[in-house]
Amino acid sequence: MTDAITGTCLCGACRYRTDAPVMNVRTCHCHRCQRATGSAFYARVMVPLASVTIDGPVRWHDGGTGVRRGFCPTCGSTMFSERAAAGTIGLAIGTLDHPERFAPTDHIWISAKQPWLVLADGLPQFAEGPPAT
Repeated sequence: MTDAITGTCLCGACRYRTDAPVMNVRTCHCHRCQRATGSAFYARVMVPLASVTIDGPVRWHDGGTGVRRGFCPTCGSTMFSERAAAGTIGLAIGTLDHPERFAPTDHIWISAKQPWLVLADGLPQFAEGPPAT
């Protein structure tokens, strides 16, 4: 049995929960993630889409890339990155109730990384997406 993963937006209007095992934890530096989060990168925990229960309002933006982004319509917190075709959803680490439980295992899309950001954590870095496993 796994420990539940729970989280909420900044204002608390939207909450989520999953009991599924984590598929991976990554930090994405692509320009789309930067724009979606308003930050230099997007750190997220990936789990199976069908395992997540969402309570409260969520607005979704589909940018036509196969990734749909979910955010709280009240406070604007970026919460999710859903890839329905793959059956996965990313949970923004900053929205987790216990973000300290999860550390990224690699950095993807560093070809778009901000030049002032120094990655000295020793984790694998991939110019684009991770290699197929």
